[in-house]
Amino acid sequence: MSESPTINDSPPAPAIAGDSQTTAANESDPNAKCQTAIQSLSSIVTTTSIPSTISLLLDDSSVSAAISSLLQRPDSGAGDNNLCRWLYDTFQSTEPSLHLLVLRFVPLIAGLYLSRVPLRQPQAGFEAVLLALYAHETTSRAGQAVTVNIPDLSHPSIYHESKGPAKNNSTCLNIAVVSSTLDPHGTVRSTRRARIVGVALELYYSEISRMPRQSKLDFCGACEKWAGGNGETRAVVVPEEEESVAVARSEKDGGRIPLPWELVQPMMRILGHCLMGMKVEDKEVKEAASKACQSLYLRSLHDINPKAILAAGSLLRLLEMALDPKNQIDHTEISNDNVLSV
Repeated sequence: MSESPTINDSPPAPAIAGDSQTTAANESDPNAKCQTAIQSLSSIVTTTSIPSTISLLLDDSSVSAAISSLLQRPDSGAGDNNLCRWLYDTFQSTEPSLHLLVLRFVPLIAGLYLSRVPLRQPQAGFEAVLLALYAHETTSRAGQAVTVNIPDLSHPSIYHESKGPAKNNSTCLNIAVVSSTLDPHGTVRSTRRARIVGVALELYYSEISRMPRQSKLDFCGACEKWAGGNGETRAVVVPEEEESVAVARSEKDGGRIPLPWELVQPMMRILGHCLMGMKVEDKEVKEAASKACQSLYLRSLHDINPKAILAAGSLLRLLEMALDPKNQIDHTEISNDNVLSV
């Protein structure tokens, strides 16, 4: 994504202390970084005005729609695509608000990228953005796995006496791997693709509460497309078609892709948030997540994937329980029937 350095034969200009101090200040000033990113974006998105702050830009529906429209063009994932270059350069910044702005479009980028893989067209632009996200997470975690300790009923509780011999907790820990170790990758190969995209989705999930609703809707739509709509449909691509027609056909017919667990696991976490984890309930997001979960459940049954069947089925069961009127009773409230009036 980066351009090769050019050689300048002219003598260097004399260094000016004031200029160097200004440059250093701009590099360390978060506002200057954000303004630079906004100015660069305004030269790419010309159909609408760009807000002056990142917080407004993140929630601006017109700008998001314009960027989404550019990303959905048939050649949007090419290596020389200006928008992909902007997303890549923007994420390289150390400013957290700029990271949020890039993460907002991860569902759309991942959805388009994976759906276009069967077409075997160059997608160096999308891959560079996904690799930047993967490298960031690899560095922040130092390549280590994310694990949790699961309570084990075979161990005595601290509140009860144990009748059997005490066990050594250090050797009997029940550890579950939430995210496996990360190896540095500089390219995207078919054997690494699901893991790299999965890590990008994990990073997206870590900021899911700050993502706008349209970003979550984009993700739910991508999940349904990856599952094949009803979980069993397959996209049909005619080799003789022109590239633009083939892309449109692939995206319209479903974009069904392989769904290994390293990709399904972060998908289920995000869908779980959309179904039951939002502070302010959004009916449209909830319905979209429910459809996506149903499609993934049917797909997992078709593929006979036990982990995916359990995960998707559990989400659907939890949603069913949450919508059951019998479970809407608040048992902490005092019923008026039991109140005596004098």
